[in-house]
Amino acid sequence: MFYKTMLLKANENGALAGYFSTYDDMPDSYGDIIEKGAFTETLKKRAESGHPFPLCFNHDFSAVIGAVKKTEDTDKGPYIEAELLDTQLAQDVRKMLKSGAIYQFSFAYDVLQSRVPNEDEKKKGIMNVLQKVEVFEVSVVTVPANQNAVVTDVKSGRRNRKSDEEIIKNCIESLKSLLDDGEGDKPAEDDADKEKAAPKVNEASEEPKAGSNSEKAAELLEKIYQTFAKETNL
Repeated sequence: MFYKTMLLKANENGALAGYFSTYDDMPDSYGDIIEKGAFTETLKKRAESGHPFPLCFNHDFSAVIGAVKKTEDTDKGPYIEAELLDTQLAQDVRKMLKSGAIYQFSFAYDVLQSRVPNEDEKKKGIMNVLQKVEVFEVSVVTVPANQNAVVTDVKSGRRNRKSDEEIIKNCIESLKSLLDDGEGDKPAEDDADKEKAAPKVNEASEEPKAGSNSEKAAELLEKIYQTFAKETNL
């Protein structure tokens, strides 16, 4: 089993995107290049199986941090989009990606078909041309083999935690209660009453009283904001 690496990028909702390999004539640290079409069969096979490639951390098969949800064999190379799991390790890796400390993909594979490089290719340092490979997993890694395999997009993870759900639910219920108290039992007004109650032009509007429904609603909204504000820049 072999490994190669490419750059990647993380995005706003717990997803990664990028090329885990490229079709170019610059050899990786093993002296290999990959021909177009080398991934066609393995990508098709995996898609038909209904089981996505696992996304691991540093090729540790026991450290699965997500799943590759989309694959596309482009002219540049195989492009993927992966979703991170809501686990501590996955979210730690996402923070590393967002910080720029790590930024590359790698993949584990077997060579099914290859050829000897021609003389021009040998002059470029190419030692082997891979024509057909089988991919087993894709990893986010700290040390790459292919410097072009980069993350192009990183999305922030959803918190989705039980404690947060309870806070949101309680705040929503409280807001509903405040609105019901403020509007539910108002007596009907006739036209004369409405005219009397209508504010005069240029007359200063009355400030909300302390402890009013609107003030309580504002406090609850602030509580929701403070709960999640610390996550917005991750």
